Amino acid sequence: MGFIEVREGLAKILVPKAERIYDAPVFYNPVMALNRDISVLAVGIFKPKRVLDALSATGIRGIRYALETPAEEVWLNDINPDAFNLILKNVRLNLGVEGEWISEKSIAFQGKKEMVANLDDANRLMAEKFRYFDFLDLDPFGSPVEFLDTALRSVRRRGVLAITATDTGVLCGAYRHACRRKYLAEPIRGELCHEAGLRILIGTVVRYAAKYDLGVDVLLAYYRDHYFRAFLRLKSGARKADGSLSNLGYLRQEPNGRFEYEKAFIPEGLPAHGPLWLGPLKTQEFVDEMLSLAGTHSLAHKKTLQFIKTLAGELDVPFHYDTHALARRNNIQVGKLVDIIGALREKGYRATRTHFSPVALKTDAPFEEVLEVLKSIQ
Repeated sequence: MGFIEVREGLAKILVPKAERIYDAPVFYNPVMALNRDISVLAVGIFKPKRVLDALSATGIRGIRYALETPAEEVWLNDINPDAFNLILKNVRLNLGVEGEWISEKSIAFQGKKEMVANLDDANRLMAEKFRYFDFLDLDPFGSPVEFLDTALRSVRRRGVLAITATDTGVLCGAYRHACRRKYLAEPIRGELCHEAGLRILIGTVVRYAAKYDLGVDVLLAYYRDHYFRAFLRLKSGARKADGSLSNLGYLRQEPNGRFEYEKAFIPEGLPAHGPLWLGPLKTQEFVDEMLSLAGTHSLAHKKTLQFIKTLAGELDVPFHYDTHALARRNNIQVGKLVDIIGALREKGYRATRTHFSPVALKTDAPFEEVLEVLKSIQ
């Protein structure tokens, strides 16, 4: 296996040579540098003692945690022997020390930070490390559902679970039956699919966590490129779990684009999409702190800072209006987004851009007011 050396953040790693990233025996996606930038900033804010990157591949994420955050003990795990051997190479490359076997599956490296490389099934490792990690990162290829139970038992109560889902086609309704099987939810197609898909993902974690008397606070959740990402702080206690469950509900959308949602265990009307999370998608204080830290941090992706600025300024209400879709649905011309947002603000409503679409807005204005503004600005 041939390698090339790449740099990302403060890390330098070897990655396999391949014409396409999906052909490589060990996966590395440079596009996900933005995802890893945000994750590094998050860990920098949380300051966890023990961190697990459960599905490490080349080890880039865990190595960046070790080099760029206050984390004291970082575990990198993969079930693939090729990935495990590459993790060993990359840890040595960055720490400059040799490791020692601490079990038949694990090698520990003692430098300025302790790093442990582990060759095992992620579910088995997380089951063995019960309530051990302060921060647990799940970034699988596809759905994270098969890892949720053990992840929720491996992370400490009041710890943070960072979760990625790359099966956007499933969560966005292209594969409706797969969404029902994996997430026990009815997805929606159309302009709301990405936000609904993210909320279905969070709602699934909330339902899984409730089994263990755990509630969930959403620190930040977003959609980007081909994936969903959420940082979720766990809260211990049956009442906390009940409180999180009370934020689950359903979405309905009419042909003209009007949508409504209800917080309910069972939907009152049909058709209904969900169950999904109807609570906040961010904790403003956390995102503001992330934005402040990003201004002083060496970021790997040139779009990371601007993306965080968009997230920080976005109105946090359920669902959004895609101006192009609304215009198409109602047979009207669409004006400039900045003018539409300005007109809504002049009427006394809150309105901002949203990261879910460059032609969409979030607002607390009722549907009729949004449509009236669209008609007036053409």
